[in-house]
Amino acid sequence: MDYIFLQHYWWLLVSLLGALLVFLLFVQGGQSLLFTLGKDEIEQKMLSNSTGRKWEFTFTTLVTFGGAFFASFPLFYSTSFGGAYWVWFLILLCFVIQAVSYEFQSKRGNLLGKKTYQIFLMINGILGPILLGTAVGTLFNGAEFIVNKAQLTDTGMPVISRWANPLHGLEAAFVIWNLLLGLAVFFLARVLAVLYFINNIKDDTILSRCRKQLPVETILFLVFFLSFLVRLLLQEGFAVNPSSGEIFMEKYKYLHNFLQMPAVTVVLLAGVVLVLYGIASTLFAKSRKGIWFAGTGTVLTVLSLLLCAGWNDTAYYPSVADLQSSLTISNSSSSRFTLNAMFYVSFFIVPVLVYIFFAWRTLDLRKITKEEMENERSAY
Repeated sequence: MDYIFLQHYWWLLVSLLGALLVFLLFVQGGQSLLFTLGKDEIEQKMLSNSTGRKWEFTFTTLVTFGGAFFASFPLFYSTSFGGAYWVWFLILLCFVIQAVSYEFQSKRGNLLGKKTYQIFLMINGILGPILLGTAVGTLFNGAEFIVNKAQLTDTGMPVISRWANPLHGLEAAFVIWNLLLGLAVFFLARVLAVLYFINNIKDDTILSRCRKQLPVETILFLVFFLSFLVRLLLQEGFAVNPSSGEIFMEKYKYLHNFLQMPAVTVVLLAGVVLVLYGIASTLFAKSRKGIWFAGTGTVLTVLSLLLCAGWNDTAYYPSVADLQSSLTISNSSSSRFTLNAMFYVSFFIVPVLVYIFFAWRTLDLRKITKEEMENERSAY
C-alpha cells in the first residue's frame, strides 16, 4: 500500500469518527431540552434516562476520535490540542460535568442537590455542541498557529508549533463563520434529540411536546447550516500544490472539491436528503423512526464535509498566522510504517461497532415509561 493511500485512508477513518460523534451529540441536545420538554420531576427523569443510557457512547467516541488523530496525524494533535488548549479544555470539562451529573443527580444525600446537576447537564448540552462545532469550523476558516519543524532540534525548547495569540483557541468563537457552524451543530443536536425522544419514550404528553418542538429546532438548524454551507461553497479555500507542497488561496476551493470528487458530493446530497426525510416523516407521517434516517443522514453529511476539508490537495487545518504553516494530510501524518501497522489494527473497529449495535439494541428493547421511572431504583 502506498503512503498516499494510507494518508487518505486514515483521514477517511478520522472523518467517520467525527461524523459519528456529531450524530451522538443528540445526547447533549436532549440535555439542553430538559426543562423545555419536561415540566415536572417525573418527566424530567424520563428525559434524563433516555439520554443517560447513551452518554457513554458519545464520550467514548470523542476519546477515540482524539486517539485516532494522535496516532495518524500527530502534528495536528500537538498543534491544536497543545496550542488551542482552552477550547479543548472547556469541551472536556463539559463532558466531565456531564458524567458526574448523571451519576450523582439521583443519589441520596448529594451535596449540591438534583437541580444543580440538571443545570450542569444543560450547560454541557449547550456549550458542548457549540464549542465542538466552533472547533471544527477552524478546519475551513483557519486558526492562529505557527509551525517550525526546525525547532525540534532545539534541546532547550523542542516545540514544533506555537500559538500566535494568548487566547489559545478561544479566538475561534469570535469568528462569525465558526460560530455559525457551532450553532448549526447545536440545533442539529436538538433536532436529533427530539427525534430520539419520540422513538425512545412512551408517553403521550412528551410525544406531543416533541412534535411541537421539532419544527422550531428544524428551522433554526436549517438557517444556520445552509448559511454555513453556502458561504463554504463561495469562499476562498486553502489549496496545496501537490508537487511543491506550497499552500495558496484558491477561489471556490471547496466548491471545486465537491465538483472534482463526485462520490463525496453524492454522499453529501444523500445525507441532506436523509436528514430532511427523517424530519418530514416524523412531522407528517407521524413516524417514530425518523431518528434512524436523520442520524444516518447526519453521519453522511458530516463525513462528506470533513472529506472535503482534507482530500483533493486541501489544507485541512489552515493557519491564518502563517499560510505555509497550514497542515495537510501529507505534511502532518505519521510515518508510512506507523500508518501501515495501524491499517490492520483499524479492522478491530468492526467488532467494537458490532458490540455497540447490540448494546444499543438491548438498552432500547423497552421504551421508557412513567411506571419504569417510578419503580426503577437504578434510574438516573
